[in-house]
Amino acid sequence: MAKKQKKTKSTSNTIALNKRARHEYHVNDKFEAGVSLAGWEVKSIREGKVQITDAYVIMHQGEVWLMGAHITPLISVSTHIVAEPTRNRKLLLHKKEIAKIFATIQQKGQTCVPLALYWKNNKVKCEIALVTGKQQHDKRATEKDRDWGRQKARIVREHAG
Repeated sequence: MAKKQKKTKSTSNTIALNKRARHEYHVNDKFEAGVSLAGWEVKSIREGKVQITDAYVIMHQGEVWLMGAHITPLISVSTHIVAEPTRNRKLLLHKKEIAKIFATIQQKGQTCVPLALYWKNNKVKCEIALVTGKQQHDKRATEKDRDWGRQKARIVREHAG
């Protein structure tokens, strides 16, 4: 008898990262939020067809919403419904967290953006952050520090080996 092949699990639980957010903003405070999704969206996310680069978070009537996240519908799944890839998705947070986010967003220069989507057990979570915008010189300094870190690592490797 032939042995059954086991599926290999992905080592990383990360679904999508918003690298642009870390480049454009200083991250002040992070929160973990659940995401309210439809069935076809979960199947598309499992296939990796999601993008949060242009996404942002807003407050509306005491609720937190993820706007602009693009989940591409699978052709085989969304045959019986009209799938809207960029619909608004509700983020699930505790009342105290919502109050803190609301108070911080009211300050000038503060906003809330999604940093990552990831799996936690069998649920999709969104890491959102309260951020302030970076100036152009801050972006250059960050890039310089990153390059210097790479050079240091390269030098250490050459002398150690």
